[in-house]
Amino acid sequence: MLPWFDNGKFPLYLAPMAGVTDRVFRGLCKELGADVMVTEFVSAEGILHRDDRTRHYTEFSDAQRPVGVQLFGGNPENLAEAARKVVDWKRPDFIDINFGCPVNKVVSKNGGSSLLRDCPLLAKVAAAIVKAVDVPVTAKIRIGWDQQSINAPSVVRLLEEAGVAAIAIHGRTKSQGYSGLADWERIAEAAAATRLPVVGNGDITCGADVEHRRRTTGVRGVMIGRAAMQYPWVFREAAAYLATGKQPDPVPLDQRWDFILRHARLAVAADPRGSEPHQMMAMRSRLMHYTKGLPGGKSLRQRITSVSSIAALEDIAAEHLNSAAEVQQAS
Repeated sequence: MLPWFDNGKFPLYLAPMAGVTDRVFRGLCKELGADVMVTEFVSAEGILHRDDRTRHYTEFSDAQRPVGVQLFGGNPENLAEAARKVVDWKRPDFIDINFGCPVNKVVSKNGGSSLLRDCPLLAKVAAAIVKAVDVPVTAKIRIGWDQQSINAPSVVRLLEEAGVAAIAIHGRTKSQGYSGLADWERIAEAAAATRLPVVGNGDITCGADVEHRRRTTGVRGVMIGRAAMQYPWVFREAAAYLATGKQPDPVPLDQRWDFILRHARLAVAADPRGSEPHQMMAMRSRLMHYTKGLPGGKSLRQRITSVSSIAALEDIAAEHLNSAAEVQQAS
């Protein structure tokens, strides 16, 4: 049903992240070796109300396939209808259900990880969507609401009974948010509780991490999120490590800047408002992540807080590369 798991394949997913995994970034990560894409989460209610901004989040290119559209909400009938509409519009390779988002504005609307506290409703949502569409349905969960109510093994069994085709599990509870360490032992327990492919998510930063989790947890793939925001080459390097057991050399500084500038230019070109200053302001947080791990990253981030044009970013890149070259020559 999901061919990217066939014949022992171990897919690398780009994790869906609101405000991050837009069409432009997904395309770039695909070029760098990400196997499976999932859109930013989309409100089922927004789809039903034909909100243009919500519909925009469902857009993707064929080059990004296999790609799934992720929906959230708490009403089974509305989610089923929204899934039907998305499939009619775009024919994604799968529909993904968000049962994992810990953000309060989502949880307060009975979406995301709130359904981990209402397993009967979670099962109804999953079953309704599976029945409504003719493409596979997957789900993303967390290991539980909090440390006192970790229930991932029972949740994956419910989802299997509901007819979902695969499950991604983030190894933190809702209460943890993104703090602390992902609990891969809990992910392994859940993977052992189902026949479905389980995709593990949390604290994957390099190829060695991917290989370790493949070898020790029973997951059938991994999902990479925050590491890709800083260093999207993680997909290419992870694939190389899985194939050879060796970590490739890091990407040179000039190539990293070429990528950063390309991302910014593509983002500006894709802005439906056609506003370079507006889009560059929106890009600032993305640019901040790219500077982590670069020499002089702190001063770079200070400059990026006010960047509002491609030309200004090009100047920052040129000055940083020149400075790095001078340091190398002096040594």
